[in-house]
Amino acid sequence: MPFSTAPVRAANAFVIPAADEIDHRRALLCLTQAVYYEAGYEPIAGRRAVAQVVLNRTRHPAFPKSVCGVVYQRNSTPICQFTFVCDGSLDRRPEPGAWRIAQQIASEALAGYVEKSVGSATHYHADYVAPRWAPLLAKISKIGAHIFYRWPGAWGMPGAFAGRYMGEPRDPATMRPLIVRVPGIDGQTIEQVTGTGPIIDGTMLKRAPNDVGGLLDTSKGWTLNIPLPSEAGSATHAVAERQANAPAPAEKAQNDAAAPTTVLASR
Repeated sequence: MPFSTAPVRAANAFVIPAADEIDHRRALLCLTQAVYYEAGYEPIAGRRAVAQVVLNRTRHPAFPKSVCGVVYQRNSTPICQFTFVCDGSLDRRPEPGAWRIAQQIASEALAGYVEKSVGSATHYHADYVAPRWAPLLAKISKIGAHIFYRWPGAWGMPGAFAGRYMGEPRDPATMRPLIVRVPGIDGQTIEQVTGTGPIIDGTMLKRAPNDVGGLLDTSKGWTLNIPLPSEAGSATHAVAERQANAPAPAEKAQNDAAAPTTVLASR
């Protein structure tokens, strides 16, 4: 699929007001996670581009109006927008050096740095896969192993990115899904993620042989599914409600024994 010949228009800078220290800390953690787990070993520009996609989404009507809301977004069906949220990666200790770089990139993005090369991109995928949604979007840039896209027409123009930042959810961790054992397409199972703490299994980020840009092992049954604008309204509303009604950490502890939800991964 050819790249769009339309000009790539840089996004406006994203800055959380200095007075919102708690929101900034929460947003920094969520954005650092996205940069690290989605592009931790990509070129620096590629890591910045992932951060830019997340921030672009916070302003677009198809997505939640907080950084953590975007990163942890799920649709009405059990599908995660970012693979690492669903596949157990968050239970593995990050490699310190790559994490520090991801955190610095996230901090700069939240302070107004704009990765101009991806413009108003809201989607991306690895260059060795062909998601079903790719032909529906405008292909605008390739950085490292990732290809970046924006919505076609008015939905991808600067005027569409007028959403107002609403602050971070009270406890972003409550938005994180639980993983359960489910049959994979090869007859194997996806291991359940327990609440026993980080898995210490080496310093390098482990990737599946058929990884599609996060840590997605398609042989285990993970699938990619990106909602169209017409499909995203109810999903965004549901995420906004979850943010508003997120339980406090103490309330969450009381619910830890609740039955987990099966999830699939998406971008």
